[in-house]
Amino acid sequence: MAFSPLQTHVALQDGEDARSVTARLEYWLEAERERIGLWIPVALGLGIGAWFALPTPGWWAGWMVLCAGFAGATLLLPTGGRLQRALLVAALMAAAGCLLVWGKALGWGERPITRPATVELRGKVRAIQPVVAQGMTRLLLVPHPVRADLPGLIRVNVDDADLPYGVAIGAVLSLRTRLMPPAPPAVPGGYDFAQKAYFAGIGATGRALPPIAIVEPAVQPLMPMRQRLAEHIRSRLANGEGAIAATLATGDVGAITAADAEAMRRSGLAHLLSISGLHVSALIAAAIWIIARILALSRRVALGLPVLAIAAAGGATAGIGYTMLTGAEVPTVRSCIAALLVLGGLALGREALSLRLIAVGAIVVLLFWPEALVGPSFQMSFMAVIVLVSLSEAAWFRRLTHARDEPVVKKMGRALLATFIYGLAIEAALMPIALYHFHQAGVLGALANLVAIPLTTFVVMPVEALALVLDIVGLGAPAWWVVGKALALLLWVAHVVAAQSVAVLTLPLFAQWPWVAAVLGSLWLLLWRTRVRMLGLVPALAGTLAMAFSPAPDILVTGDGAHMAVRAPDGTMALLRGGAGEYVRDVLGSVAGAGTGGEGMKAIADLPNARCSIDLCAVDVMRGGQNWRIVATRTRDWLLWRDMIRECAAADIFVSDRRLPEGCKPRWLKLDRRALATSGGVAVYLAERKTVSVRQPGDRHPWVVPASILPPRPYRSGGPDAQLYRRNIPASLP
Repeated sequence: MAFSPLQTHVALQDGEDARSVTARLEYWLEAERERIGLWIPVALGLGIGAWFALPTPGWWAGWMVLCAGFAGATLLLPTGGRLQRALLVAALMAAAGCLLVWGKALGWGERPITRPATVELRGKVRAIQPVVAQGMTRLLLVPHPVRADLPGLIRVNVDDADLPYGVAIGAVLSLRTRLMPPAPPAVPGGYDFAQKAYFAGIGATGRALPPIAIVEPAVQPLMPMRQRLAEHIRSRLANGEGAIAATLATGDVGAITAADAEAMRRSGLAHLLSISGLHVSALIAAAIWIIARILALSRRVALGLPVLAIAAAGGATAGIGYTMLTGAEVPTVRSCIAALLVLGGLALGREALSLRLIAVGAIVVLLFWPEALVGPSFQMSFMAVIVLVSLSEAAWFRRLTHARDEPVVKKMGRALLATFIYGLAIEAALMPIALYHFHQAGVLGALANLVAIPLTTFVVMPVEALALVLDIVGLGAPAWWVVGKALALLLWVAHVVAAQSVAVLTLPLFAQWPWVAAVLGSLWLLLWRTRVRMLGLVPALAGTLAMAFSPAPDILVTGDGAHMAVRAPDGTMALLRGGAGEYVRDVLGSVAGAGTGGEGMKAIADLPNARCSIDLCAVDVMRGGQNWRIVATRTRDWLLWRDMIRECAAADIFVSDRRLPEGCKPRWLKLDRRALATSGGVAVYLAERKTVSVRQPGDRHPWVVPASILPPRPYRSGGPDAQLYRRNIPASLP
């Protein structure tokens, strides 16, 4: 029976089907042979992302073993085919990415201090960053002399009123400061400064306490060129126009007010504040044009020397200098590398602007700065430029928008149409990234950019450069007037668009997989060119729908336990401490899907379903057909022990910024100081009976400060104040 014709026929048919599938894949890869290499940085990025997503060295090693096993399995495929080579290289790159960032984390970063400390410090100034809008200056200090109890680099905020005159890079300061470990996300989905600080070498942050003294002045007490240039520009233009002009020239965003920055974000114009492709390309193009025109004035030079190559070399030099001047941030470095590759391609007579160029730039950035992958700057800048190049290569887009011999009005119309299509495509591609990192994304950015991009590229930047040149001889005032008026128009557009109710789409915290699916689906759609690329719509749409229908958290608790937000019956968020600052409101509001600024966030004490005293708040929330009692402490005063235990037993969730006694046993969750030290901030979903925390269990990433055993706060069991503490316990809710 085992050798019956029927079974033998089925086995042969399965083998033929497998060979047919392999042949079809080989045929497809042959048609896409020029695009296969574009996936090398994607595979490298998957390995880097796996290191950040997985919690412990065992998992990281397991990922590399899995990749090695997959690479070995590819040897079973037909030898010599593109499919085998592509999968083998992808597996090896995914393993190499994990190993690359793991190795850099071991040999490059600075471990944070383990607990807060107030110290007397002598530090040598390495960098100075004025934050004009907040009236303070950030200093990077190197302990001098080196101290075993302090990290190698410390960031200290100093109020401008306390900063002594003459502070410059190289000076040694004596000060007293309260140092803290770099802050992790306050709640899930928040900004992880601890991770960024680790790779930047910053092991502690703090605020300087006066008096501050200069122990050793700087050898050359001159401000950095970037700071001098920014201050000069702000002296020529006042208010928001000067702050934006300084940002466009130097990348220094410290003087931009919170209102202007929020308007630029909501209107989809925030990309103008990040020195990236638009700025670098405009500068290099202007440098090439000027050098070529100057060289062409001489007939001997124009006929005897390669004018274009010389101009390109000058443009490359200008681009590198501009990158160094603006701080060499990842978008600027990526744009500079891409521009240099474009110039090299032009010099070699090859097609310069292509996706291969973008892939090379991504590989260079990931090799030197693998940690940049998880930041929004890298993701948004590369996705935007991929969209631009992919669109420019599309035949339908060329037919629709490329210049041709026609009246000027039609040419301008095509240019505006191209800008609008670019804006729509970029907004659609960047929306999942923006929603994942910031929980909001601009919707009207394509319209705003129709005015902002031409205005910035053809008016603001060239005229500002002219004004700086004319300032050498004191004749820059007329040019600065033009720049000021143009930037006033830019800010007006930003504020008008941002004020529209539909300007911004907001979403609450959602899982990581929808974002990954949307991004990978978009890349599949953009990087391939045959019809198979349309399959990318499946994960892209699935991820987008999963993001759109993700449930909002019912409760948010910060990692220190001091702040809690609860969803009110009307869908808004209510705060445990109604007087919480703007930062807390921004973080909790954005993660909850209520937008930044905490609009509409009231105090829990004002809710009809809450009872609060000086020390405690209790609120009843109906979710999933069940009534949930949440209780939280509001002070650190001693409380009557037996009443505290009674309130714990009546609560489903008990939240506190202190360590609660062992006898405190709520029905579901106890989020006290000890529990939050292990988990970090927590988001609670009542209907699903689920929690999401900042830290994964056993997280061993080097910037994570291990949870310490904290001494308990005492609770009185009686005494003359018993009636007082009993009075502060909320009455039972009906």
